[in-house]
Amino acid sequence: MLKMSQSKRNNQDDMNNLNINLKGVLNGDKLGDTEINIPFADEDTPQVKHKTQNAINNSNESISSIDSDTRAQTYQRSISARKGANLRIQIENASSSDDEIDKKSLELEKRDKPGPLISDLVKSVTEAPAMGLRRNSFSMPALNDVDLDALRNLHMQAVDDENDDTDDFDPMKSKETLSEIHVLDDGASMVCSIAEPESEKETKKTDDSDSDSDHPMVSRSKFRTKRRGSIAPLPAIRLNDKEIMANAEYDDQSMISAAPSITSVSSLASLLKEKMQGIPSMLRKRKKPKDYKIRIFTALLFLTIIFLVGYAYVMYNHKVTSKMYFEHIKFNSGQRLLYVSDTNGSNVLSGSLGTTIHIPKAYKCRDIVTNEKEHVCWEWSKMAKLHIILDKKFRGNTLPKEYPTARCYNFRWESLNENFHPTDCFKIGSDLGQWYGGGVTKNAEWLLERNAFNFTPFITGDVRHNEWGNALNRYFINSLGIAIEVDEKTPLHISINPTNNSQLCIKSEYDDFAYTNHPTQLPVLEYRICTANDMKILHHNLTQKHLWDGLKQQEIDLIKAIFDEPVWEVSGNLSDVSISNFTDSIIALGYFRLGHVLLSEQWQRYVGDFEVDEERFTALDDIINVLHRRGFRISLTIQPFVSTESKTFAELVQKKLLIYERSTDQTIPALTKFKSSRSDGVLDITNNETIPWLLNKLEIVKKKYQIDSFYLEFGNAYDMPKFYDSSQALLNPDQYKSIFMNNITSSLTLLGVSGAISVPRPPAFLSLPQVNSTWHGLKTVLTSIINYGIIGYPFVMPNAVGGDFIVEQNGSNLPELELYIRWLQLATFLPVLRFKYLPSDYKNENLTEIAKDLALIRQKTVKQVYEKYLNDAMNEGLPLVRPLWMLDPSDAACMSVVDEFSVGEQIIVAPIIEKGVTTREVYLPEGVWKDGIDGSLRKGSRWIHNYRVMENQIAYFVKMPDNTRF
Repeated sequence: MLKMSQSKRNNQDDMNNLNINLKGVLNGDKLGDTEINIPFADEDTPQVKHKTQNAINNSNESISSIDSDTRAQTYQRSISARKGANLRIQIENASSSDDEIDKKSLELEKRDKPGPLISDLVKSVTEAPAMGLRRNSFSMPALNDVDLDALRNLHMQAVDDENDDTDDFDPMKSKETLSEIHVLDDGASMVCSIAEPESEKETKKTDDSDSDSDHPMVSRSKFRTKRRGSIAPLPAIRLNDKEIMANAEYDDQSMISAAPSITSVSSLASLLKEKMQGIPSMLRKRKKPKDYKIRIFTALLFLTIIFLVGYAYVMYNHKVTSKMYFEHIKFNSGQRLLYVSDTNGSNVLSGSLGTTIHIPKAYKCRDIVTNEKEHVCWEWSKMAKLHIILDKKFRGNTLPKEYPTARCYNFRWESLNENFHPTDCFKIGSDLGQWYGGGVTKNAEWLLERNAFNFTPFITGDVRHNEWGNALNRYFINSLGIAIEVDEKTPLHISINPTNNSQLCIKSEYDDFAYTNHPTQLPVLEYRICTANDMKILHHNLTQKHLWDGLKQQEIDLIKAIFDEPVWEVSGNLSDVSISNFTDSIIALGYFRLGHVLLSEQWQRYVGDFEVDEERFTALDDIINVLHRRGFRISLTIQPFVSTESKTFAELVQKKLLIYERSTDQTIPALTKFKSSRSDGVLDITNNETIPWLLNKLEIVKKKYQIDSFYLEFGNAYDMPKFYDSSQALLNPDQYKSIFMNNITSSLTLLGVSGAISVPRPPAFLSLPQVNSTWHGLKTVLTSIINYGIIGYPFVMPNAVGGDFIVEQNGSNLPELELYIRWLQLATFLPVLRFKYLPSDYKNENLTEIAKDLALIRQKTVKQVYEKYLNDAMNEGLPLVRPLWMLDPSDAACMSVVDEFSVGEQIIVAPIIEKGVTTREVYLPEGVWKDGIDGSLRKGSRWIHNYRVMENQIAYFVKMPDNTRF
């Protein structure tokens, strides 16, 4: 105990002496004249102390020989950085001076001689910037080339001295290692933390047993003594503000225990020497920066190869495994993928059939013997059958030689399971051609791919509330020369882009309203796909022909009269006075031909009376006689609805001539509402006694009042009672319209019909869906009349100029003036000019002049063109108002133009359909065209940009012979 106390007191005295000496250094005392004595747990021998003192003296002498100017600058920088701060050096007492120190560690410690850099090291410590030194770090002055050469010389002297005492030291290796050190110096200080050299390998044992006993072979650790273990390496070295991380193998040693450490000048010098020797190996071990670009490129290349291989595999299964049928049909029965090609072998249609089938394996139909050249059949067990049949009979109708026939294939799905609803989907999109047809949609888009809605029954409706308009045809045609026609018996549902998936899907499914009657026990999906060389040829083949069959001369004359004379619609509260005043205003205009006066259904007291209300019309017969003498024609609106307040309702119930509620055994009439009437029955036109009863009623009115024609207003499919039940089952509510028209057109002359699913017998014109008096309504007129022409309705009657329903603005009951003018300009070039609001109602001189000019254009130009192309409509079913692609189906620009149309092939019309616009883009198809505004000649197949159209003008161009020149 006494020895231990004595040892602690000695250590404390030594520490006090060390603090005094360090203070002297900080005060500028000369280092070489004072011996700094720092105690260590493993105290150095006197010999080591002597060598350390010699190294310090040698270092001082060498440093004094360095260029004085350079050393003065370095010293001045160090002094400046030191001012204003105190150097804090914490030295902790050694934990123990136990006499049982490991002899092996002492033996290794004796080999570590103090390096020649101790003087410069101590000086750098004293001249370091005034900041608190932390463990494992110290600051060195910056070294230039002269300093580095001096350090190298001093180090070589130390190596020579050590070589005298140490046999296993290789000075050449040390010199070579030192020569590889490159220190960059920009005048700034360096903060050094150099990793330990790698551990020396274990020394091989020799045969000399004495040597083994005196110097046992042990492996040298990174820190070979307890004294050295108390000094941890610094984490990094910074050269000219560039940090180089030390080798990672020293990280563990940098987290050395926090036990009290003992520091000496000798150990610092030895550590510095080893650190400098380890710099080359540390630099060699620096990992080169990874080339991420090459790695990313390699990864992308690998992924691309994987994708291409997978894509090739999928395409192989989709196409290579598909089998060709009928030369142009390729079908994969396993995945039910269909590819249709044209006569040139180009793929024009692709789709996925039977999308709701989850059975991968298909079998040939066993109960049907087929010839694969004409008929193929597959069956999915207990799910469905698919027939694909080459339509041998359909080669297109007989046409001139310039119109080759089309080629058609019939597809028929037969459900074998009540839970299976046949569904086929076809790809659509701008890169797959443009699709037209079906009918007018809610968004008034005549390109089908621009619509988006989920499966909905394909029945007529109100475009303000339903997806489809008042006239439909199960006919869809593509600009690539392919068309799809769905059979009328199919309970058809259609979806277009429901999730922006670019698909047109058709489905067969029964429901409780649209397709409540089942012609087959389970739903059947039947349609045909037809192809031709181009869209125009295909359309000519598929439209209804020979509309003139069965017509009389007076019916042809009526069609021409409609081209020439406007239709004047009288609505509101009808009376003798209102009719007289309205017709007087028409006569007063003086610039329009007198035409057809159309009276709304209010000529009856109640809807369904089919008798004139003599309380309001006391002299209607006399008024009509006067109108006839003036040149007017009279037309009455009729409908299949009968108000419950009408005196005929009880009669019809008694005779059972109304549609009844389902499952009531024809005891309760099915009621609905129509327009202003809230409770109406519906005539059962499938009853053989209903049509004769109706014709008898109308014939009495016709003879008494000299009525020229009738306008048949059906409403739409949703106007039928929800649970309707007729004497004969209807395929869908729209079939009612076709039966009605077919039964009365042979006995009555129809001016027009409000809706249809098949072409009305001429001279009846199909009316466009009713629209509001807005700019959107004006756009709907344009898209609707073009669309109806495409799906096979050549004779179309547009809406009244200004719209059917007024959107009141500023308390006015008239359409907006600018809207009315642009509407009138468009209507001038349509087949029928229809008025509900007269130009004179505005009392505007500018409007009056515009109306006069337009009336003149219609009489001199438009009427003759319609009469010219009437034969084409009658013979070939071609529309009178046509999209531009019918003029040139090979012109891609004609496919994209949606706000222009042609009258026959003679007039191009480019109306203004937006508010406040006076310029627009105009495209002219191939040929020579005469400008209708300024009379100039225009070359076709090009755009006219920023074409100016003032408010009193409409852009139209008349086709001229190709050799026309002024």
